[in-house]
Amino acid sequence: MLYLDAAATTPMRREALEAMWPYLTGEFGNPSSHHTVGERAAAALTDARARVATVLGCRPGEVVFTSGGTEGANLAVKGLALANPRGRHLVTAAIEHEAVLASVAYLERVHGFSVTQVAVDDAGAVTPQALAEALRPDTTLVSVALANNEIGTVQEIAALAAVARANGALFHTDAVQAAGWLPVGARDLGVDALSISGHKVGAGKGTGAVYLRGRLPVEPVLHGGGQERERRSGTENVPGAVALGVALSLAEAERAELAPRLAAARETFIARVLELVPTAVLTGPRSARLPNHASFCFPGTSGEAVLLELERLGVVSSSGSACAAGSDEPSHVLIAIGTAPEVAQTSVRFTFGRDVTEADLAGAAESVGAAVASVASVGTV
Repeated sequence: MLYLDAAATTPMRREALEAMWPYLTGEFGNPSSHHTVGERAAAALTDARARVATVLGCRPGEVVFTSGGTEGANLAVKGLALANPRGRHLVTAAIEHEAVLASVAYLERVHGFSVTQVAVDDAGAVTPQALAEALRPDTTLVSVALANNEIGTVQEIAALAAVARANGALFHTDAVQAAGWLPVGARDLGVDALSISGHKVGAGKGTGAVYLRGRLPVEPVLHGGGQERERRSGTENVPGAVALGVALSLAEAERAELAPRLAAARETFIARVLELVPTAVLTGPRSARLPNHASFCFPGTSGEAVLLELERLGVVSSSGSACAAGSDEPSHVLIAIGTAPEVAQTSVRFTFGRDVTEADLAGAAESVGAAVASVASVGTV
């Protein structure tokens, strides 16, 4: 079986599993406890925080551990918007992850915020001009993802954040898909908040972190004992944080060699799929996309049927966001870039892990051609 659904989740790195194991067994202390057992757990948490901070280019005290990307987006969006008295206007993009869209919808519904969804072009890009036109004097927060999970679009976050900053608004970026593949230094990007998820980089599910700049006021989403500098209450997941620190550090160390290699392999894969399936439509940009990401629509087929046929042929992929699994609605991302609803329902996404080879992808492209041909022939009977 060839697994091409890394955007949904990745296998846990052995190094991360080995690093967290002691804190699942003998080193079980609560990091808030003032005795030697608790202090050893606290020391592990401090080390993990420092590792994450190094990759995110920030101070350790600006890192808040969370249960994953969804909680991180909720904390950044709700926490900054509710604590910032500047105004009650939010700006986001129409192609954002549901964790962001649902958070701004909550703020609109419960707290009286108004929301502007800035338009994207047919490749899913937000331009600085489009963002500038969406901003208002009372805009409190802008949230635009660094890389899109469904179509792979990489945004010019530094330029967008500069536009928001010039207007006096804060900026959050969802970097869940970008971590390990793109630079995620918060200072270089110019953002006020940045969220990541552990299981996308080889740590466990249920782990993540958020960068929150300096002394920015943040309203917690979780209230209680005041852990994480009173930004996220609850006893910290020490084993998960340790695994995240190790996995993220390894992913960053590999990035300089791995990202260009997979980007080249991705180009060959895309070209071969388009050659084998002339009716296929590449979704998202050809070049300004994640190095490990390729996504298509196959008009005249059913995306789910293509997926099932691919799995029968030994290739595991997805129809889009794993967080929208089970939905019969066409992808909001594909609709936002102008894809017709009936075409959007034929989408298939291929996202590669670090161990995928050019030979793997060459075989996968042939399988795609065979799967689409098989499904299309059944549809015409």
